[in-house]
Amino acid sequence: MCRNIHPLHNFEPAATNDEVHAAALQFVRKVAGTTKPSRANAAAFDEAVEEIAHITRHLLDHLVTNAPPKNREIEAEKARARAAHRYVSV
Repeated sequence: MCRNIHPLHNFEPAATNDEVHAAALQFVRKVAGTTKPSRANAAAFDEAVEEIAHITRHLLDHLVTNAPPKNREIEAEKARARAAHRYVSV
């Protein structure tokens, strides 16, 4: 799994279209093995990003959970604390 793709489900506020697009872009980059396609592959690359973003939005809109939504700020603070602990010099 790409480290830059973060869970998008069950957050308040819900994932934005920009977040969904960014996740789709990261996925396509990983699968294609490149961050920037050649001119010959640009159209296929961009089409794949748009299709994956569309399917991801569809998935997020249809997932059901009984868990309360997570707060983005609290989750971000937890991630920062984990990173600080992980990268502390010994």
